Parts: sequence; structure tokens; C-alpha cells
Amino acid sequence: MTNNPIELFRVWLREAEKQEPNNPNAVALATANKDGQPSVRMVLLKAIDNNGFVFFTNLKSKKGDELIKNPRASLCFHWKSLARQVRVEGTVALVNEKEADEYFITRSRLSRIGAWASKQSGTMKEKFELEKRLAFYTAKFKLGKVPRPHFWSGFCLKPRQIEFWSDKEFRLHERKVFYADGEDWKVKYLFP
Repeated sequence: MTNNPIELFRVWLREAEKQEPNNPNAVALATANKDGQPSVRMVLLKAIDNNGFVFFTNLKSKKGDELIKNPRASLCFHWKSLARQVRVEGTVALVNEKEADEYFITRSRLSRIGAWASKQSGTMKEKFELEKRLAFYTAKFKLGKVPRPHFWSGFCLKPRQIEFWSDKEFRLHERKVFYADGEDWKVKYLFP
């Protein structure tokens, strides 16, 4: 068993990719506004490296706004088929422009146009406003390149603590917590 939580997470994610029928990279992202009011929603993990966990969004969305104003967040991965979960707590920072551009071009054309069309988390004036905006941006970009909007980027959550939870009989679950101690990771176990 590794003492590096990033490596252990990669092992668990690979196992989830074999078992979970849909989006094994789906994760609950918890943020809080300036008043401390928490908010949680599902996002898709797009990268994991020694710097942290990367996901992308519209920076003008509720989550984007909250992460910019309060750069702390938590993630919770739950893989029901494996009876496992991973909780991550840490600080967030925007990815660099190059990384955002590189990921944006991997998205489908319609998803790239959708990034322009959707005023994510904003109120629509009428039910079909999104469809009208999709038509507008589809026509605008025709068959050419769809550039990344300046208001769309990614965040990297740098973990300070990562908890690995495994279901065990009689609700005697295993909880292994890695916590940052400077540049090193220390480990502790928690009662279920």
C-alpha cells in the first residue's frame, strides 16, 4: 500500500473506471460564499497530478464566483459499485491559460459552443433563451475554430487532507486520512 495519497487515488480511480457504469470521474464539489453559506454540486474531474485535482467551469457561474472569492473547497467521490468514497479538502487556484486552452480544444464542438452560449447559473429571461444563444454562437463560429471564452477556465484543488473510506461489515468502515505536513504526507486512521 502506498503512502502517497495521489497514487492511491489513481489506483482507486482506475478501479472505478472498470466498475462504475457512468462518469467514474464525477465528484461532488462543495464551495462556500463570502458569508460561509455552503453550496454543493457535481462536476467532472478532468486531471489529477501532484499539484491536485483539476475541473473546469464558467468563471461567472455560482461555483466560479465562490471559488474566486473564497479559494477553499472540498470534493467527495463516491463509487457505489466499489463501496468506497474519497473526500478531499484544500485550497483552489486557477489553472494557467495554456492548460485551460489545451483542455478546451478536447471538448466536442457543441460543448465549446455551449460554453459561449450558457450564462451558467444565470436566470433566463424566457424558456428558449439558451436555444437562441446556441443558434447565435453556432452561426457566429460557422465551421471555424471555437476559441475558449475568457470567462471559462479551470481550477486545481491542492489537497491538504485526503480521506479514503471503505465500506466494511457491521458498519465498521475503514477510514484512512492523509494530511499535509509541510511537503510530506502523514497518515492517521479514524473510527467509523
